Amino acid sequence: MADKKFTTTSGIKFDEVYTEPSGMSELPGQFPYTRGIQKDMYRGRPWTMRQYAGFSTAEESNKRYHYLLSQGTMGLSVAFDLPTQIGYDSDHALAEGEVGKVGVAIDSLKDMETLFDGIQLKDITTSMTINATASILLAMYIALAKKQGADIRQISGTIQNDILKEYAARGTYIYPPEPSMRLITDIFEYCSKEVPKWNTISISGYHIREAGSTAVQELAFTLANGKTYLKAALEKGLDINVFAKRLSFFFNCHNNFFEEIAKFRAARRMWANITKELGATDPGAQKLRFHTQTGGSTLTAQQPMNNIVRVSNQALAAVLGGTQSLHTNGYDEALSLPTEAAAKIALRTQQIIAFESGVTDTVDPLAGSYFIEALTNELEAAAYTYIDKIDAMGGSVKAIEQDYIQQEIAAAAYEYQNDIESGDRVLVGVNKFTQQEEVTPPVFRVDDSIRIQQTQKLETLKSERDNEAVKAALQNLSVAAKGTENLMPYILTAVESYATLGEIADELRRIFGEY
Repeated sequence: MADKKFTTTSGIKFDEVYTEPSGMSELPGQFPYTRGIQKDMYRGRPWTMRQYAGFSTAEESNKRYHYLLSQGTMGLSVAFDLPTQIGYDSDHALAEGEVGKVGVAIDSLKDMETLFDGIQLKDITTSMTINATASILLAMYIALAKKQGADIRQISGTIQNDILKEYAARGTYIYPPEPSMRLITDIFEYCSKEVPKWNTISISGYHIREAGSTAVQELAFTLANGKTYLKAALEKGLDINVFAKRLSFFFNCHNNFFEEIAKFRAARRMWANITKELGATDPGAQKLRFHTQTGGSTLTAQQPMNNIVRVSNQALAAVLGGTQSLHTNGYDEALSLPTEAAAKIALRTQQIIAFESGVTDTVDPLAGSYFIEALTNELEAAAYTYIDKIDAMGGSVKAIEQDYIQQEIAAAAYEYQNDIESGDRVLVGVNKFTQQEEVTPPVFRVDDSIRIQQTQKLETLKSERDNEAVKAALQNLSVAAKGTENLMPYILTAVESYATLGEIADELRRIFGEY
């Protein structure tokens, strides 16, 4: 009797893997992984359903995390406010007006303890979207896991930690490229020994796409950055078959359904060949694992309920493209941080795709489609044209320093906006099918008093902690930063003494300078 789980409503059996009538030599789970990194993909287990959240104080974000976990979220994804991202405590003059606005304010280990209050880190996976201060936030997470009694060798999650795309597309960098790359490779080395299940970087195409790139540019610039990180780690003497297993990627999923699917398939194949060329022989080090977020820049403030359809379309493309985890945006995010109601619909969108649509019942169902296979090949070829140019310049750092990547993205963004304004590209509800009276849903607002609350917490912390221990930890970090030692143990010690994020970042600013 056929397994009802893998049959249509009419009782027709789904095959696990479909091949062309003539036979397809490449199968899912086999090099170069075009068709997926696991042989059974979602038949074994669905992708991780993450919801990106973080706002206001650690207390308020903690409430949202408990709510999301109660609704079936399988992993947490933390958004940090801008001061946290660029290494300023909430009481810093430059933090005024930004505390808690686009993410949660985390000033010290005390805030991290509150953020995950009642949540055992050993039982979840956590993704943290943080780059310039990734080493500090990771140290806080490790310190909290230790305080909870967890075996840090068993905790798992991801830090974004991709500073190259910050220079190219987003702007939340602190230090010059060379010391920034040192911090990244220090994290690679430290985690490979101490926190081996942690994904030490999420190489991000998401923000490249949000800045206005095309799908080809997102693919090319992201993998070029990935090559740069591989080479930096190899130059440090790390084993590619070890550290490359803990590299992951973070892609955008935009509106063009088939192009996005082909982009994900091409990315896997390209990364498998790039890692192999650089010496990776372990299949685990050759596999491109990625998280997807639906396109924030595709959301419209006009007729915002239409965004539910856009997000559904993008989420389905990500699933058919073989993503390992997925965040779906709230329909109201063009207006504000997502409300609880919008976050719930976003999560339900993933759950309906996973458990009602039937697309998870077979592996790579679009394989063998002439259009998909041809588009995959064409995207790969176009991306390699960019990568070859970047290699000729000396790699991503040199290409960024020469403003090449930034200019290419800017030109693509300009062309896209011109197409919208001319009407050549239709945006429903924006330049076509508009309506005179717009109905605006309730929006989420962050109270401006958050900075006062955070400042008071910082004052209390500094009066209660052992300030001599903090001073000693920061001095030791300063000495290590002037040398060549791995900085992670020193940052962890500073965090555990309750040195603040701003104090640690400032100590490194004094040694490395600002960019």
